Amino acid sequence: MAAEDKKPSASARNRFAIRRLTLTNFRCYDRLRLEVEAGPVVLCGPNGAGKTNILEALSLLVPGRGLRRARLSEIARRAAADAPETPPRPWAVAVKAVTGDAAADLGTGFQPSEEGAAERRTVKVNGEAERSQAALAEHMSVHWLTPQMDRLFQDGASARRRFLDRLVYGWDPAHAGRVSAYEQAMRERLKLLRGGRPVDPAWLSALEDTMAARGVAVAAARADVVARLAGAAAEPQGPFPGAAIALDGELDAWVGAGPALEAEDRFRAALADERGRDAALGRTHTGPHRTDLAVRHQPKDEAAAECSTGEQKALLIALVLANARVRAAEDGGVPVLLLDEVVAHLDAERRAALFDALDRLGAQVWFTGTDMENFQPLRGRAQLLGVNDARVTAA
Repeated sequence: MAAEDKKPSASARNRFAIRRLTLTNFRCYDRLRLEVEAGPVVLCGPNGAGKTNILEALSLLVPGRGLRRARLSEIARRAAADAPETPPRPWAVAVKAVTGDAAADLGTGFQPSEEGAAERRTVKVNGEAERSQAALAEHMSVHWLTPQMDRLFQDGASARRRFLDRLVYGWDPAHAGRVSAYEQAMRERLKLLRGGRPVDPAWLSALEDTMAARGVAVAAARADVVARLAGAAAEPQGPFPGAAIALDGELDAWVGAGPALEAEDRFRAALADERGRDAALGRTHTGPHRTDLAVRHQPKDEAAAECSTGEQKALLIALVLANARVRAAEDGGVPVLLLDEVVAHLDAERRAALFDALDRLGAQVWFTGTDMENFQPLRGRAQLLGVNDARVTAA
């Protein structure tokens, strides 16, 4: 099933790649074991066959909720439609991951706990249980594009923040822990403010100190990645236009204006001043959770949200390619790319340009599609696999 071996480029020798995938009780798969080469993989088959489920499993190999953002209890393989309702069931994803000459066994899954307990994902690295999802980012970098993301520039800022943070995880694995710590402190502070009881000022100040330190660190990490990518993103790549990118947020302006400690002091003072408003309205008004990623179509000097649907998709692909190019140039850690139904709505010129750009990067790319004809230029360069009724075979 493997594509013909070729001498890898320098970036290919240092890319992230999946060599073996095992799914247990995951979506439509009772059990699946898939061995692949380190190059591109095409999953082709009818709608509902199980292609995107494989990509979703791979997307759970980095911090976050995966490409569908599903609840953990919703992911397990369902019983037959006429079977009685059952409680949440466990599921697992396991892979052999490689980066250059290094290899690691990564695993993640869900084990139902007592009723009422918060859902929590289990994580293992080389057989050892880890306390945090952030451990995955030390061994794997994954980024994805899905049809739902075609509205990234039309939807709210939260979707663009998640997109940016997934890029940051690849550059700085500790970013996931900082985001989690900030959000936890923000939730605890808001709970105190809205609790209807006298608030311990020392505890409230401690939470705001945590938010200030972690929040500024989150903003600084985002600013670093945007600065790294800005030059490459602005360069057009054939039919994919250049994009001007910037952070838009009050805290981001403070971080960019001076030393981090000054930004922390301003943020801490803002949190103290806004306690009454935050309590009354039930939300925190200042912080990195309010940041937006501003994107403009460079040749037209037009906001991405004002561009056509086709232009927005081309901009999105351009940003993903720019990140992969810079990663390859700076540290060789080319991420695994999951492209769900991306080529279906590209014309032949853009498909060919995309395939060639990914080939130059040496990235492991997982494509899905319903028409194998769209992937004919990849014959000899990729593994072509058929997916039908939760079965994967050589195409």
